[in-house]
Amino acid sequence: MDPKIELLAPGGDIDAIKAAIIAGADAVYCGLDNFNARNRASNISFDELVGIIRLAHQYECQIFLTLNIVILENEFKSLAKLLSRLVNTTLDGVIVQDIGMFHLLRKHFPTLDIHASTQLTTHNAGQISFLKKLGASRVNLSRELNLREITALTATGHEHGITTEVFVHGSLCIAFSGLCYSTSASVGNSGNRGRCSQACREEYETTESGHNFPLNIKDNSAFFDLPALIEAGVHSFKVEGRIKGAEYVHTVIDSFRKQIDGYLKTGELLEDGERLYKVFNRDLTNSFLKGDLNQSMFIDNPRDNSKHHLKDKLTQNGTQSISIVQIHDAEKELKLEKRQIQATVKDKIQHLSVGKLPLTLAFSGQQGQPLTITVTTQDFVVAQTQLEDKVFTFQSQHLLAPSDEASIDLSAIEKRFKGLNNAEFDLKPYNIDGLASGLSIPFKELTTLKKQISLELNHGVSVKPAVELPKLINHPKAETGVAQLSVLICDKADISFVEHTKADVYFKLPDAYKRGCTQYVDFFKQNPRLIPWFPSVLIGKDYDVALNVLEQVRPELIVTNNTGIAHRAYELGVKWIAGPFLNTTNSYALLAMQEQFDCHGAFISNEINRQQIRHIARPANFKMMYSVYHPILLMASRQCFFQQSVGCEKPRIDNGCMLSCDKKTSITNLKGDEFAIDKQKGGYPSIYNQDQFLNTEIIDDLAHLFDGFMIDLTNIGAGDKPSPDKLQLIKEFELLLAGQPSSAERLDNMVTQSTVLQYHNGL
Repeated sequence: MDPKIELLAPGGDIDAIKAAIIAGADAVYCGLDNFNARNRASNISFDELVGIIRLAHQYECQIFLTLNIVILENEFKSLAKLLSRLVNTTLDGVIVQDIGMFHLLRKHFPTLDIHASTQLTTHNAGQISFLKKLGASRVNLSRELNLREITALTATGHEHGITTEVFVHGSLCIAFSGLCYSTSASVGNSGNRGRCSQACREEYETTESGHNFPLNIKDNSAFFDLPALIEAGVHSFKVEGRIKGAEYVHTVIDSFRKQIDGYLKTGELLEDGERLYKVFNRDLTNSFLKGDLNQSMFIDNPRDNSKHHLKDKLTQNGTQSISIVQIHDAEKELKLEKRQIQATVKDKIQHLSVGKLPLTLAFSGQQGQPLTITVTTQDFVVAQTQLEDKVFTFQSQHLLAPSDEASIDLSAIEKRFKGLNNAEFDLKPYNIDGLASGLSIPFKELTTLKKQISLELNHGVSVKPAVELPKLINHPKAETGVAQLSVLICDKADISFVEHTKADVYFKLPDAYKRGCTQYVDFFKQNPRLIPWFPSVLIGKDYDVALNVLEQVRPELIVTNNTGIAHRAYELGVKWIAGPFLNTTNSYALLAMQEQFDCHGAFISNEINRQQIRHIARPANFKMMYSVYHPILLMASRQCFFQQSVGCEKPRIDNGCMLSCDKKTSITNLKGDEFAIDKQKGGYPSIYNQDQFLNTEIIDDLAHLFDGFMIDLTNIGAGDKPSPDKLQLIKEFELLLAGQPSSAERLDNMVTQSTVLQYHNGL
């Protein structure tokens, strides 16, 4: 493993990337105009990317491209075109969320280094094994992890030859990444597609505990925890901020560069971190890293906190009350400092260029001589700031001979050499002053000369041909006929429903357990008809207990929303189905899970619409499932939602909170939309939409595509609202699947608050 510590900077636009490079970043992550999870950033074009890579490599800085969204079926053709271009650059790596994209990269573009995005919420050892098998060389660990958990996972990564990356500064999502559906549920603006509208930063009606921004938490900063992270073996220290400006990026990266270098040189932290408060911040916290999830992580100000920090500092340093004049003067000075930062950064980066390199071709030759092409361009030399002229010549094997009909003229040259005007080079007007007229060589030799020039310009590396993806076969269902109903429960009292239905019955396991818990082993052995349903997030001891359930019970089939459990099921030979929270949106994800992990089926994501679903191609002997009735999860968190809503007598989350708390409340935004906050015993605090998802339309539209439809009878997210009669729900859905359309109307009447917007809007 490479012991070098990497400082990884954000680059939302060209100036921010330049600022990161000049500030001493070891690597920069940035996104193109599409296929990346920061649509609100300015982002860059492909031509600009090529220039950025060249500039970064001049300063021994790497460039990683973010392709960190879920991919829709109709996008793979254009995605393959993009990847075919990327493999012919010197890009250092791609950051990926979609399991289907992992499969595509591993199979067709193996030279591209793959990093697993934070959107995959990597938080247990099994997930690292899963991602390694998919082709990842690095994983970005979940932001909610504490130092002990990071240390353990980094050690696991080292065992598998995979490096870890940890966010050390910038905005914190209160929700688990990849599991936030706060706006896709209403308008299709999904965080899984880079269109997060930051509902967690919104203002809400004043809560019972007196807060207006109950979901807004401070920014993350591990500025003083770097020694511990270095000791833990973390390879890459990642700064968040692709929608931040150049002055922010330069200030933060320069501060961290000095802190890291100072510590490595002296063994001490030399920087006080005050510069971090002079650029945008929501105040700073390291509570996730410390494992101290307390109320002080929240802040009722989602905007820049610089002024407030300044006032707090003045108050702390003063021996008496601070006057309005003093505050005004200090704010004025802060504003001047910010302007100075902007001016300084602008001055530092203005000489840096990401433009194309000039390319000149001069053609010369007389009768009886070879055709000579003199190529003039420029190239960087690593660690130097100046471009060097680069001149080389090529000559034809055949000699120039008279030709009345097919002589080499400007039009013939343009036709064969125009391809050299590309993302890397700006081809200047051709110089043919030294070429006699009326002469020619076989035109196929002109093509050969062009290939030789291309090879030289590409530093001797042959251009890889574009990949044409083969058409996927859409296999029929293994069992034709009516799609089967399945039911999800989480209350042992609901097992009585099993006697009244032939449907498959899934039992949802908790997110958290007492250490060494074995009750669910006995439970599933006593109820062999129940199919274990594993949740999305399983951290530390909770993952160990879930593994023990899987290993001791060895059920015939499981459903899992956690890839760590999926990997272990594959090792044990247990049949598994990918749950709906694995965000499966395309055929390549199905293929990846089947071919590499012997997956037997998958729930298709509820985020995509009818048209997006119907184009998915089913692999052979693979089941496709869909949830037609369930509470709509907006977000789940390791932090407590009750501290800022109704208040809590505990100042911080302790070990008992996860297991014993089962509070329920709601918050209302300024538009009047109410959202249920629900905490089940053994579950993570979660927020749900006010409407249930109820999709009876898909039965008419796409029943022929699916092997099964699921209804969720867990009552999670219902709050104090009365729930429909569960046995009656089962009966009506069975009738609907059997071809009685009148059941759809009865279901609408039973579920008084429901929506099907996601099925209409899609992604």
